[in-house]
Amino acid sequence: MIKQNLLFLLALWLFASCGSAKEEVTEETATTEEAAREVYMFSSFREPADEGLRLLYSYDGYKWEELEGVFLKPDAGKGKLMRDPSIVTGPDGTFHLVWTTAWRGDNGFGYASSKDLVNWSEQQFVDVMKHEPTTVNVWAPELFYDDENERYIIIWASTIPNRFPRGVEAEDNNHRMYYTTTKDFKTFTETKLFMDPDFSIIDAVIVKRDKNDYVQVLKDNTRPNRNLKVAFATDPLGPYSNISEPFTGNFIEGPTVLKVGDDWLIYYDVYEKKIYGGMKTRDFKTFTDITEELQIPEGHKHGTIFKANEEVLQNLLNRTEAP
Repeated sequence: MIKQNLLFLLALWLFASCGSAKEEVTEETATTEEAAREVYMFSSFREPADEGLRLLYSYDGYKWEELEGVFLKPDAGKGKLMRDPSIVTGPDGTFHLVWTTAWRGDNGFGYASSKDLVNWSEQQFVDVMKHEPTTVNVWAPELFYDDENERYIIIWASTIPNRFPRGVEAEDNNHRMYYTTTKDFKTFTETKLFMDPDFSIIDAVIVKRDKNDYVQVLKDNTRPNRNLKVAFATDPLGPYSNISEPFTGNFIEGPTVLKVGDDWLIYYDVYEKKIYGGMKTRDFKTFTDITEELQIPEGHKHGTIFKANEEVLQNLLNRTEAP
């Protein structure tokens, strides 16, 4: 009888131990899954753009919270500004950042990288228009990772006086889009013209819908328009065609695009009203205004939306809460 009782107690202990181990595995798995959960991040700055990189975050792509503080103070270029911060996540999880360093006089853009959005590499100035000495500016560099060719594409707007028909724009405000590519942000391909739509164009972004299916959201900077349009291509470098009619009102800048479910959300800075606006679309042909559904912190200025995970966000929150 004693032997039977001992065997029974041993069986109970083994059962309890297995249950406990199972709970530990379940808790560990849940913690890992929580840390890997995706979060939307929004790069930002505040006028007069001399403080540096700011960040917002969202779980649904509509309601945004601001992370306190500045995450990278600009030190690249002559202007030492940080406007239009564009961030893209590389396939290895590295965050790559480019930005406008000056209103005029800098013929390149700033670049830095980070693994966690807190600790950043040394900043560098990428002089992409040095071959064009009369270039007025390099505005709003925008990053796009071309997964088909495993390279990064950077596009931006520049004015080269007397290069293109200017229409109603002054010679020092007649922009076209240019590009370069890189695999390592150490060597860059020769700068080339990205798009000349026969009007002044700035603030363009590339969106991949599917293989051989790309959309460019662009700003028609012609006075008095200053509105957004879309164009289409089978390659991220174009050529882009079938430029649409404007789908926003005037005095718009800084578009960025994210996909939430089956919808593409296009965010943009309505700078005249000092608010943020948005459109929702599934085909980039019909658009629904979602401005009233958005919650954006006051003072936020245009950057780009990208994805991170919960672990990255928690590290950022811990950094901002530290004394």
